[in-house]
Amino acid sequence: MQQRKTNVVAVTIAIYVATFMSAIEGTIVSTALPTIVGDLHGVSLMNWVFSIYLLTNAMMTPIYGKLTDLVGRKPVMQAGLIIFIIGSMMSGLSNSMPVLIFWRAIQGIGAGALMPVSMTIIADIYSFERRAKVLGFNSSAWGIASVLAPLIGGLIVDKLSWHWIFFINVPVGLITLFLFQFYLREPKRHNDVKIDYLGSWWLMLFLLCLMLSFQLLGNATISWTAVIAAWVISALSLWLFIRRESRTDEPVISMDLFKNRTFVIQNAVAALVSGFLMAVEVYIPTWTQGILGVPASLAGFAVTPSSLMWIVGSFVTGRLLAKWAPRRILYLSLAFILVTSICLAWLPVTTAFPWFFLITAIGGIGFGITITATTVTSQHLVPAKNVGVATSFNTLSRTIGQTLMISIFGIALNVGMNQGIQQYPATNMAMLNKLINPQTATELPQHLLPTLHRILYTGLHWVYLIGLGLVILALLVNSLDRGVQKTAAEHAADLNHNQGEL
Repeated sequence: MQQRKTNVVAVTIAIYVATFMSAIEGTIVSTALPTIVGDLHGVSLMNWVFSIYLLTNAMMTPIYGKLTDLVGRKPVMQAGLIIFIIGSMMSGLSNSMPVLIFWRAIQGIGAGALMPVSMTIIADIYSFERRAKVLGFNSSAWGIASVLAPLIGGLIVDKLSWHWIFFINVPVGLITLFLFQFYLREPKRHNDVKIDYLGSWWLMLFLLCLMLSFQLLGNATISWTAVIAAWVISALSLWLFIRRESRTDEPVISMDLFKNRTFVIQNAVAALVSGFLMAVEVYIPTWTQGILGVPASLAGFAVTPSSLMWIVGSFVTGRLLAKWAPRRILYLSLAFILVTSICLAWLPVTTAFPWFFLITAIGGIGFGITITATTVTSQHLVPAKNVGVATSFNTLSRTIGQTLMISIFGIALNVGMNQGIQQYPATNMAMLNKLINPQTATELPQHLLPTLHRILYTGLHWVYLIGLGLVILALLVNSLDRGVQKTAAEHAADLNHNQGEL
């Protein structure tokens, strides 16, 4: 009996829906968070609604990546979706902040499978030539989510209740589960499944402590004892993980991956660019609301051109990958991002709102090329048996870059604003909190508004100076990719040839 083939269209739709769920999750929860906090009386624990989700998501990403190579893409995606659905349903049923945080952790464990496994499946069902275009189409889910999430979140909270922002994931998740179950076909894997539990434990402990330290650094009051303790434990765990992986037969992340200079550089650049992406997506709306007084409903649209041009950049990447070496592609993409970072670092405080459309559009092209190119190249630099691990490592690199930089940017903003407050004794942080929200900015004394605008601008200026440094560092890292420059397709051909000889 001939095995039925994968229904590529149905599976692509399922991947798109899974990506959209992952993309919309953070924004829709942030929209409803003030209502959740008011209902559950947990303002002191508010940050953990996001933090715990990011922590468990990042911890599980490399584990899922290894499991996709061991047991297959389909069962891992199904397991992740089931855990995500259960976490969503129970989050909606939560009646206290600690209970909600617990189920958000479970939700994050499931969500850790959605992005890396989706991109691995795309690598399986699409040829090298079409993959970048499909990744571009899939990336459009992030652009659509950035526009729809605030609207959907506000509508659900106003017309139903905050519980439904979690409940809505249940039917959508079940439909996605159905599509994968009936339309994704993959060959049975007959290898004996050996999971390195000890290595997985050391890796999860390393990521947990590392990312927890980033979260602690972003707090208003930093506990340096806790931060240093987290760094010590993470460093020790990393050493034990590397030691374990170099000795086991079935490592979670093969140390051989790091012998490939291009692979390391591609993922390092992806992490740095993803860090700068946070400066664009998080702090431009803060600028437009706090300095320009644009309503919250419109401020988010300042970064929409970035999401739209991201798709264009992904489509362009499909052509570049077949003709250009990875280093040359990244030089091009980083040039676009460099223009954006320079503009943001030296924009005057009087910059009009429409200029942000142009600036984020230029950056969007660079982001689209960079993230798509580093993903596809990482997949082509490894043997077929390690595609899942390589893809999940790429996702993990970007997550760590985003988490680290959002904390550093937060510290830079606070330091910059505190310096401004010291220069102008008539101002305080409470005024700046009101300034960032256009609805409460009207309560501030009119004669102090120019001064407060200048203080907020100073803090944002520090954020974007650090962001410019990140982009310059990414260019320097990319320049280290020396030696014979081959396209990703040529790298893959060489790899297949060497495997054939073996």
